[in-house]
Amino acid sequence: MNVDRSSLKTGSSVRQACRTGKFTGQTSGLASGFAQANLVILRERDASDFLQFCQKNPKPCPLLEVTKAGDFCPAKLATDSDLRTDLPRYRVWKQGTLIEEPTDISHLWRDDLVSFLIGCSFTFEAALIEAGLPVRHIDLGLNVPMYRTSLNCEPAGIFSGPLVVSMRPFKPADAIRAVQITSRFPAVHGAPVHMGFPEQLGITNLAQPDFGEAVPVEPGELPLFWACGVTPQAVLMQAKLDFAITHSPGCMFVSDLKDEALAIS
Repeated sequence: MNVDRSSLKTGSSVRQACRTGKFTGQTSGLASGFAQANLVILRERDASDFLQFCQKNPKPCPLLEVTKAGDFCPAKLATDSDLRTDLPRYRVWKQGTLIEEPTDISHLWRDDLVSFLIGCSFTFEAALIEAGLPVRHIDLGLNVPMYRTSLNCEPAGIFSGPLVVSMRPFKPADAIRAVQITSRFPAVHGAPVHMGFPEQLGITNLAQPDFGEAVPVEPGELPLFWACGVTPQAVLMQAKLDFAITHSPGCMFVSDLKDEALAIS
């Protein structure tokens, strides 16, 4: 990374830094006020089933935009963007196996690719911070911890698999406020799906997340679990598609859409 994180204050500045290869890190805490999105890119023949999967599972997969086949610019979210270059890092999947994590996918682009932009919890994190609630992984400069659960998503066509959740710990009083605040953002996962008792989700060790990085849960704190946009990656692994591209966990598409536009009153 060759750019100061503090200089990345807008969606456009983050995208430009990614496009020029100057930024390849995780985007949590960047461009305050601008909505971020998870990314899934599929061949057109697989896109219809995935669209149905998202519609059946709006908590982990709240759709912000779907592009036409071959179109790499999600114009509703950012008119000058290029999904081939404007994320810090991508994941390329073949037969459900991760084969590489490039910072540019221009060489892989083809005219039958459809892109799905999915709401990201980084939007409600900004609202939590504005309300004075500490977000542990941001305070520590880490990627949010994410876990596969024993809960299954609603299947659609070729797609099925486990719900993935992200975790943030809070003191009980702050946890209640966090639920209230995040419930105003259904387009970016909304309120938590679970509070406390991680074993009820099939999570046996909070110190060993499946994605991201572990954060400490202090005595007296409750772990809160939100549906996570990394869920499609777990689903793609299970579907074993011959080809797919996603964002690398924590490395989001930063849009020009303001967070406040996604809040409900």
